[in-house]
Amino acid sequence: MATTEPIVNPPTVSDQIGELLKRAKTIAVVGLSDSPLRPSYGVSAYMQSQGYRIIPVNPTIKGALGEKAVGSLAEVKEQIDIVDVFRRPEAVPEVVDEAIRLGISTIWMQEGVIHEQAAEKARKTGIFVVMDRCILKEHRKRFL
Repeated sequence: MATTEPIVNPPTVSDQIGELLKRAKTIAVVGLSDSPLRPSYGVSAYMQSQGYRIIPVNPTIKGALGEKAVGSLAEVKEQIDIVDVFRRPEAVPEVVDEAIRLGISTIWMQEGVIHEQAAEKARKTGIFVVMDRCILKEHRKRFL
């Protein structure tokens, strides 16, 4: 009698997002605004309230959510688990190039932030890419 191996399904993107959100600790938010009226602020405040360290990456502000802002990803002194992008799509290639240079493992582009070529470039270097999804909504779906 032949033995059969169990069929194991590869993890879905959804499962990968859940695993990422479980293990991530530090989120660098590119384009984080210091205005509580902006979506980047609200989403980041929520993620901070869930225990994530938020690092504002925006050369035009001094800080947000009690954290000092930096002008670029290269200025972040600690390990970045997720780069969360709140910028217009045309700004994404520059962020991706910097993430590749720094060896960052995950780029998250918020809802409405879509840049297929930059995403593909990032994936080819082994970066996990989430595009056109809200990190707050994805977190709530899994953990609340």
